[in-house]
Amino acid sequence: MVGQVKTVVKEWGNSLGLVIPKDVALKEEIKPNDEVFITITKKNTLEDFFGRIKGKKIDAQKAKDESRRIWKME
Repeated sequence: MVGQVKTVVKEWGNSLGLVIPKDVALKEEIKPNDEVFITITKKNTLEDFFGRIKGKKIDAQKAKDESRRIWKME
């Protein structure tokens, strides 16, 4: 079993789809119509957060609270 695989969500008609890399599919012997289980964790990093506020003057406590919210530490 593969631990983690990085992939990108793509539009597929009115839905969203995930592409399983070929090397992973071969290693895990995944074929079309196989049932698989996935765990989804959206990438949210402090770099993403601080990139959005770059150049703005904000209260340090508000920045700390927002970073905790992003990381679900509250």
